[in-house]
Amino acid sequence: MDLKIHDIEIKKKVFFVDTKWPHFKLLFEDIKKLSKNKNFKEILSLERGGLYGNISLFAPYFKKSNFVSVDCSTKQIMKRGAYNKKFTKSDKIIKIPIDYNYNYKKIKIKKSSKNLIIIPNLIHHIFDHKILFSQCKNILKRNGQIYIFEPLIRELHQQPSDYFRFTPYGLKQILKDLGFNKISFKLYGGPFSATAYCWDQASQYLPNSLKKKYKRFLISDSIKDIIKLDEKYRKNLVRQNTDFPMSFSISASKSK
Repeated sequence: MDLKIHDIEIKKKVFFVDTKWPHFKLLFEDIKKLSKNKNFKEILSLERGGLYGNISLFAPYFKKSNFVSVDCSTKQIMKRGAYNKKFTKSDKIIKIPIDYNYNYKKIKIKKSSKNLIIIPNLIHHIFDHKILFSQCKNILKRNGQIYIFEPLIRELHQQPSDYFRFTPYGLKQILKDLGFNKISFKLYGGPFSATAYCWDQASQYLPNSLKKKYKRFLISDSIKDIIKLDEKYRKNLVRQNTDFPMSFSISASKSK
């Protein structure tokens, strides 16, 4: 199977980065970069693969590494079934089964065994996140790295298992308190695409008869132009110490 085609398909049909959710572009930029790092030979991915038919969405990017995936879906989500499986029907999407299904409080992976742990788009669904991070620290080898991607702007979704919206500064402090170091983060998006995203969400509450009336405002018709506005006008001209990203990623290392 072709990874380039898989990448295009999963961004288009699972994460809708070109029509609805541009903030996930950062995730895939980071994943590609991490997959090319030859120091990351032993990798653990914590996902919600149960939503997509018990497959890992990120395993295909790490074909040259010893990659282990764990589904951390809650019991509530598992009872609902793989209702996002329809998004992965395409034959162009590489389907690698999840390796394990564990309660996130009891991940049975050998201590000091992984160079890299990725947690893509998951932490806001984890209530006891410090328990999860403590396990990650135990699982990482010395100088191992943890990578986390989180949206800053999302509707309440997959209720009731939607608990937090972290800021990069808050998550940085949590990781620091747990003993991680070399912590850095990146921001993505801006107020223009954030506004368009919220309007797209609002349109889902409209009956079909009104959707046609307001179609000209939908993000799918103007997302490229909107993103250009975010890239061009990055600084708030009224208030200092202010930013308006849609998502962020953060990395930290285990020193001991």
